[in-house]
Amino acid sequence: MLPEGHLLAIEGLEPPHIQALLDLAESYALLNRQGKTQRDLLKGRTLINLFFEDSTRTRTSFELAGKRLGADVINMSVAQSSVNKGETLLDTASTLNAMNTDLLVVRHAQSGAPALLAQKVSAAVINAGDGTHEHPTQALLDALTIRRHKGDLHGLVVAICGDITYSRVARSNIHLLSAMGAEVRLIAPPTLLPTDVDRLGVTVFHDMRKGLAGADVVMMLRLQKERMAGGLIPSAREFFRFYGLDHEKLSYAKPDAIVMHPGPMNRGIEIDSAVADDPTRSVIGEQVEMGVAMRMAVLDVLARNLRRNA
Repeated sequence: MLPEGHLLAIEGLEPPHIQALLDLAESYALLNRQGKTQRDLLKGRTLINLFFEDSTRTRTSFELAGKRLGADVINMSVAQSSVNKGETLLDTASTLNAMNTDLLVVRHAQSGAPALLAQKVSAAVINAGDGTHEHPTQALLDALTIRRHKGDLHGLVVAICGDITYSRVARSNIHLLSAMGAEVRLIAPPTLLPTDVDRLGVTVFHDMRKGLAGADVVMMLRLQKERMAGGLIPSAREFFRFYGLDHEKLSYAKPDAIVMHPGPMNRGIEIDSAVADDPTRSVIGEQVEMGVAMRMAVLDVLARNLRRNA
């Protein structure tokens, strides 16, 4: 399912690989709901969460996934590690090799850092978000959530709204949804669209109501102020007025459209609390649940590759 022995990006994955991961994750979702685990699957394996950026949600999800499969899980605090004292990424790779790490989950502010580590370590590497490049497991868990509500991804209209420029989640979702035959729309002000948007195979809207018309799925994105230079939006209040999701704007989508958000949410900026907490439309909580199942599936597949290569 993952021919290179790592999961570094969605771009380049073939639909059969994606489909197989979704099917396996679905089985783990059912097991999790039944309170059943397979704690011997990764018994004796070491999983290290190496996060150069904070992310409680993703790190905890990988930690739970690893523990439910029986792995020895270690969370490395970069703020207190040798990396923060000047150690290079390649020195870190040498250290990890010496530890005989089996599975390495990496989040880094620089695009391409997980791919570089994958070339230098013997462990299977999972990209948990790198710069503005990709966040593959987020797109996979999003696809799993959508499939559970809408069935086949093919032919669905998915509107991705908000801060596209700085969103690795958006890029991974664009690649996955396009590969699986969905129609992808991007809704954002011109200042929050990437310069290569014309090459992404999507339809761009600057008017949110027009972009949401007839959508099956509405995927909101966090406004990533920490990555922005000044002046990209006039104010948070103005951004919400034009691009924040409330029930009035949502009414332009299909009556059964679902609402998603990768978290953490800026309530009142990109999404209204009434929509985020709407039990009939919002699947945001389910995304978190499916995140554990999908990450269990990814760890399972990569561990099988390790066994074959042993």
